[in-house]
This record gives sequence, C-alpha cells and structure tokens, in this order.
Amino acid sequence: MAITRARKEEFLKQYKEYLEKAQGMVLVSFQGLTVPETQELRNKLRETGATYMVVKNTLLRIALQETDYPLPETQVLEGPTAVVFALEDPVAAAKTVVDFMKEHEENLTIKAGYLERRVITADEVVALAKLPPLPVLRAQLIGLLTTPATRLVRVLAEPGRQLAALVKAYSEKQAEAAPAA
Repeated sequence: MAITRARKEEFLKQYKEYLEKAQGMVLVSFQGLTVPETQELRNKLRETGATYMVVKNTLLRIALQETDYPLPETQVLEGPTAVVFALEDPVAAAKTVVDFMKEHEENLTIKAGYLERRVITADEVVALAKLPPLPVLRAQLIGLLTTPATRLVRVLAEPGRQLAALVKAYSEKQAEAAPAA
C-alpha cells in the first residue's frame, strides 16, 4: 500500500523534530523481531529517555540532509531500518540497544549511529555502550575536580594539626607532672 504525499510529509516533519532534539542516535536493522520483542525494546528505551521508531529510509535520508546531518554510508539506509533517538542520555540508549541485541542477535543488528551530529560506526556504538551512565560520569568528573582542592585543604591543615597535637601532648605531660610535685 502506497503512502500518500501528506503522510510522507508528516513522517518527514516528525523525523526532523526528533533529529533536532536527539543527542545521539542508533540505526538498527530489526528484521525478525516479533511485535512483543519490539514493544519490550521500546519500553526499555523509554526508561532511558529514548524513542524507537521504524523509519522509511528515503524519508530519513531527506530529513538528515534538511537538518544538516552528514549522511551515513549508502548501505546503512537499506533494508528495514529503525532509529533509536537518544533524547536524554546517548550512552544509556546505546547500552540498552547493545544489551537487547545480545539477547536477540539474529534479529537485531546495529547499522551505525550518530553522536552529536557525527556519524559513528556500529563498533563505536558498542564502545559507547561500555561507558558508564551519564550520572556516574558526572560524579567521576566532580570527584576529579574536587580531589585537588581536598588535598590542598589537607596540606594546609596539616601544620595546624601537628601544632595542636604538640600542644596537647605538652599539656598532658604538664598535667601528669603537676600532681607529682
């Protein structure tokens, strides 16, 4: 059944909206996935702030061009294609796709991806999935930034701590010597 021109324009508009909002994308081939499996993947992706959408390759190609995205290799946009639009955390979305792919190897394969409007290969998507989630990365960064300050405070406080320990030891020695006299 052919899609009307009006419906194609709706799809194109929707693709462009997602492309503008997406921090990253994963393009997958989903041939052989059942409807319940697809729904399971959608639900898992929704938890990470991502959206899974089956796309028409020609319309996606047009949307990519109109939103100034570089086009992937020609064979990427052939055959059944779905796009995972990572609207919040591209690492979490990639991790969800890779984990789901491990369970459904024959039916779900990564074709390529995008990270901040740059085309990445399937291997780079898998590498992205191995990174810690965004909150963990933020915590690690904050830890790295505060570590020098913490060390500086310790170094600056150490002479005062030593002096206080010396005064305490001296006063304890004086207290012990006073009752004996």
